[in-house]
Amino acid sequence: MKITLVAAAATALLCGTALAQDAPKFMADTYPGYALGNALGLMGALEGENAAIDGKTMQLIQLGVAAQIPCTYCIYYHTKAAMAAGASQDEIKAAIAAAADTRMWSTVLNGNAYDLDAFKAEVDALMTTN
Repeated sequence: MKITLVAAAATALLCGTALAQDAPKFMADTYPGYALGNALGLMGALEGENAAIDGKTMQLIQLGVAAQIPCTYCIYYHTKAAMAAGASQDEIKAAIAAAADTRMWSTVLNGNAYDLDAFKAEVDALMTTN
């Protein structure tokens, strides 16, 4: 079974053994030591076995966000993590394209100062929720 870097660090934290030296070097070298356990715990909760979103979907979401920030480190990491979680090249491309599509419409709507109340009324009429 392949365990990702973050999952391994989060597992160590949840077992009570994660200290700064147990975290991946890039995390330990760049994050305040006194807060690293909490950061790893949050990641473990969001990406662990009890998470509301499966690991592949989580990594694809994070990759889409990384592409929009843009963060070269995050793009590299989340591409590798998505592939390790079973994402195909088509799924990776789709996640990035979906993020770009959201960014495009955000630019168009905000740039034109489209009326937010009118937008909400239109969306509410288009979408049904339970």
